[in-house]
Amino acid sequence: MNRFFYNVFMYLATPFFLLYLLYRALKSDDYRGRVGERFGFRKLTLTKPVILVHSVSVGETIAATPLIKQLVSGYPEHHILVTTSTPTGSEVVKKNFGDSVVHCYLPIDLPGSVKRFLKQVKPQAVIVMETELWPNLIHQLSSASTPILLANARMSEKSMNGYLGKAAPLMHEMLNKLDCVAAQYASDGERFVKLGLPEEKLTIGGSIKFELSISDELKTKQQALKQQWAPNRPVWVAGSTHPGENEQIFETHKTLLRDFPDLLLVVIPRHSERFDEVTQQASDVGFAIVRRSEGVAPNNDTQVVIGDTMGEMLLLLGISDISYIGGSLIERGGHNPLEPAALGKPVIMGPSCYNFSDICDKLVASGGLQQVANSDELAIFISQLLNDGIQCSEMGAKALQVVVDNQGTLARLMNWVKQKV
Repeated sequence: MNRFFYNVFMYLATPFFLLYLLYRALKSDDYRGRVGERFGFRKLTLTKPVILVHSVSVGETIAATPLIKQLVSGYPEHHILVTTSTPTGSEVVKKNFGDSVVHCYLPIDLPGSVKRFLKQVKPQAVIVMETELWPNLIHQLSSASTPILLANARMSEKSMNGYLGKAAPLMHEMLNKLDCVAAQYASDGERFVKLGLPEEKLTIGGSIKFELSISDELKTKQQALKQQWAPNRPVWVAGSTHPGENEQIFETHKTLLRDFPDLLLVVIPRHSERFDEVTQQASDVGFAIVRRSEGVAPNNDTQVVIGDTMGEMLLLLGISDISYIGGSLIERGGHNPLEPAALGKPVIMGPSCYNFSDICDKLVASGGLQQVANSDELAIFISQLLNDGIQCSEMGAKALQVVVDNQGTLARLMNWVKQKV
């Protein structure tokens, strides 16, 4: 597939995209409004040169947070424009940065939409997080001689094999128009080269996700919440959970309560539109429930807290004794395990971790992460940690050390910006 056929496909798919937005709008307030923004019609107030950072959703935005903060402080004479593609990513940008950055959705990758957007933005440099590559966006940026960095880049074996099919020519074209690909690990870099990236454009930069720093303000909030919610109770947090996985988490908690009747579970669904559904599932099991959004502290009888707020993952992980990271007991590839690791918490994941395979391998090798095959093994290992405080503490310390040992990516990315802006 070349860019001509890609554009034909995109035009044909646009009505279905609009129907998708309508469908999501019916289920979630987050998707109502801002449709014009998806097609490059929003007028932005830009009075200074622009550095553009695109981070598609929540995970990429959180990962990009240290970089965005450095850009804001290091380039006050520029607007830092942060684009996302999802409402949840948008909320994280607003919560983390407020008015210190400009924010909008990245338009859908139609030639006209991208042209309208870039005509008013005119970025001096563009940093795209991970693998969020769009053919028309890359083509038009390259035509304008705009430097493009693919930062924190990752490419799984599964994704590479998918691109090696009919999309190989399109991927080859895009990769050749980038200035630099800062791959997380050598294995990612090798896959990009196989897809057509010139080797001279490749650097191995490590993962910016290791650049997590826990502020004193956040630590104070975590301590206060722990004291308010569970000063004398063990707590485990299941973060970024999915349908098909929530049921397993609740079954695990039900099993654990037999031996640890005061154990509190905080479950944080991955998607906001699932909050009500997960609450109902917990209720159907028979748990005594509190929803975080209600602002009511759990009492001694509460068995499950539903983490139904956005942008509080680190806060809620901070009150845990043990952390489970979701998308891994089902075939979703897992989510980022570094947030609990940066807090010095022992991390548990299921067998599906291909989205973060290199990071998980490092954590497993250090003894900071334990993979389990199923919910039965999850219950057994949590029980083991609850019965052995020393093992629990040592495992958390090993996870934290992996984070500390792998920092430095941010400095390398900022060096690229310094050379281009």
